[in-house]
Amino acid sequence: MILPIVAYGHPVLRKVADDITAEYPELKKLIADMWETMYHSNGVGVAAPQVNKPIRLFVVDTEQIVEGFDDQDKRDYPNEKPIKSVFINAHKIEETGTPWLYNEGCLSIPKVREDVSRGANVRLRYMDENFVEQEKEFSGITARVILHEYDHLDGKLFIDYLAPIKKRLIKKKLDDITNGKVRTDYRMLFVK
Repeated sequence: MILPIVAYGHPVLRKVADDITAEYPELKKLIADMWETMYHSNGVGVAAPQVNKPIRLFVVDTEQIVEGFDDQDKRDYPNEKPIKSVFINAHKIEETGTPWLYNEGCLSIPKVREDVSRGANVRLRYMDENFVEQEKEFSGITARVILHEYDHLDGKLFIDYLAPIKKRLIKKKLDDITNGKVRTDYRMLFVK
């Protein structure tokens, strides 16, 4: 089932999400719904807070990004391997590498894209969809997508990385999103 994406301004996007157990009600269905929602929305990742669930869960599929690489991207990220993974109870161990800028967007903040600086690598400890503990390091575009989704679990958004002047420049757009004055190709849940 395709779930509505929570719009900027909704309090769930600023809440620190909770760890869950394998007994979380209908977890497999929620994960399946998140995949369906993400693909329907043309996203490359979606976090549970974005579908109004304040839990530490996100899904990522970077295949469409890597497949869409132009020649320059292939030179810049020669070892980039796409992933399709579920991350449950993710906790960041470390973010390393030289920070680099990349133009990010977010399903919860439609029609807003800005350059964000993040570390080149991230090491996470998490559970996979079968609740098997994992500890892995990710790099490049994959690390960036994971860090973006991970931030949702800590109540953080990509716009939080922007300089104050940039935030002032996009304030009207953000206010419009909060007030439901934005059109998307997917359902959204707005603050009432």
